[in-house]
Amino acid sequence: MPKQVDREARRREVVDALLRVAVRDGLQRASLRAVADEARLNIGSVRHYFAGQEELMRFAMRSMVDRVGDRLQRRIDELRDPDGLSGPQLRRFAVELLSELLPLDDRRRAEVTVLVDFSTAARTDPTLDSLAHETAVATRTLVRRILTRLDSAGGLRPGLRVETETERLTSLLDGLAFTAVLRPEVLDAETCATVLRAHVDDLGPAAD
Repeated sequence: MPKQVDREARRREVVDALLRVAVRDGLQRASLRAVADEARLNIGSVRHYFAGQEELMRFAMRSMVDRVGDRLQRRIDELRDPDGLSGPQLRRFAVELLSELLPLDDRRRAEVTVLVDFSTAARTDPTLDSLAHETAVATRTLVRRILTRLDSAGGLRPGLRVETETERLTSLLDGLAFTAVLRPEVLDAETCATVLRAHVDDLGPAAD
């Protein structure tokens, strides 16, 4: 009897192979042939699950965005009673949550590396542009939600505007992520975490 293959599981295996190639060699080298070799499949099998390079790239980027988003949502769900937290406690939680967007360990470094490559490729690839735009909007939405919650709990310094601080913090995250991935010898994980924590702490009232 022919072996039954879980189509979605196999597609995820192919995407994982693409991500390994992208982290190791760069997204530009993640051809169907290279991905097939990495997944230990023949190229015909890869084409069976993806019509071509374009579909594979879109699916891979969507998988990355969903993976990070799901992890962030789990972290939010773990916070059972946000209304019971003080301003300093909420700021600590904000740092923990936003740290998921920075390359602070091997897993997150791989994710951020691939997302940086995808974002760069999207500048000239219309098939990736909508997802890159969605990712940028989602990051700002997350930061805005965190800062709005901090503000309502008295965790922000009086006079700060949430919209302005959203752009400042989002830009900081983007800068840290890009520099730490592209120039890790200049900006390491520990410094990334320290800068993020210092910035969020500086948003709090002096009395905290």
